[in-house]
Amino acid sequence: MLPIRMSVESVRSAMSDPRPLLLEVEDLKTYFYLDEGVVRAVDGVSFTIRRGQTVGVVGESGCGKSITARSIMQIVRPPGKIVSGSIRFHRVPPSNGNPGEIIEITKLDPMGKPMRMIRGGEISMVFQEPMTSLSPVHTVGDQVIEAIMLHQLVSKEEARRLAIHMFTKVGMQQPTRTVDRYPHQLSGGMRQRAMIAMALSCNPSLLIADEPTTALDVTTEAQILQLMRDLQRELGMAIMFITHNLGVVAQMTEAVIVMYMGRIVEQATVDNLFYAPKHPYTRLLLKSIPKMGSKAMGTATRLESIRGTVPHPYAIPKGCPFHPRCSDMIPGVCDVVDPPVVSVGDGQMVRCHLYASAQPRDIIPLTADQPTNVGC
Repeated sequence: MLPIRMSVESVRSAMSDPRPLLLEVEDLKTYFYLDEGVVRAVDGVSFTIRRGQTVGVVGESGCGKSITARSIMQIVRPPGKIVSGSIRFHRVPPSNGNPGEIIEITKLDPMGKPMRMIRGGEISMVFQEPMTSLSPVHTVGDQVIEAIMLHQLVSKEEARRLAIHMFTKVGMQQPTRTVDRYPHQLSGGMRQRAMIAMALSCNPSLLIADEPTTALDVTTEAQILQLMRDLQRELGMAIMFITHNLGVVAQMTEAVIVMYMGRIVEQATVDNLFYAPKHPYTRLLLKSIPKMGSKAMGTATRLESIRGTVPHPYAIPKGCPFHPRCSDMIPGVCDVVDPPVVSVGDGQMVRCHLYASAQPRDIIPLTADQPTNVGC
């Protein structure tokens, strides 16, 4: 039986969500052209984010999480380049009743004024290491003030007042003094709070958090995560949370995207991902997590590791990139044919041959990964 190809509209209707769309990424490809060859850092990624939604993006280092975020922000540097795909940003409608504008980000000049007004204004990003993201020769206050004045028509005095207000909101100690301090005078947690204050200073519709707690201790991490949840409730923004920590995903997100070698291999609600994972890679990731209290309850088992290593980016295996490490690999299929994207119900999508034969009518063609609502 030949698979029936589902249209974009049918996929969206099948996974409807009452919240309006905020961001649509469709078949995004970002490649790096190096002397050694071409690295397909992002290779046909499609997903959607809705207003107020929290979407987690997980995967091993080098899977394309950060490059996906940088592609959305239009800050991919040469030799990297967005070669194809669509990134549509749905502006929040103004209060005068007019409909919100839809912006095709890939058509904008990365250094042009329209993109610069979106970047940092309507879409903001918190980077992994604040010490390398903040300028060491300017005070943290001056850096937040600059961001405010770039996106809002206010005086420097008003921008300073707003910066102090944001520092207070993110829980920085003595904000009226901290505004005049340099990054090296602050702790790691305070520097990350300064980065969050800068990112939220213009009330963005979407906050992209790229592993914002990786360099922090456990206590500070918990404080930063709680801060982000509180600010999201207060401001109503959406969050795209990039991390390799599945514990943070369970705590922070309502929907999850799992990436491997530049591709999305599974999309699901956070409950479905943890209680009913489908892709072999996702299942192995979950089995590698230690479970609290398992030893005391007598259910402790040996943690599993994923056999082998991530393929070299210049020599991605034919067929499914994960097949050399997969114990469920089907010879002659997984090592030959690219796996299709299959709907397995309840808004869960998996890119795997194991499910294609079981549900042929739900196969989505690889030629154009359909945008799906991962948060239904």
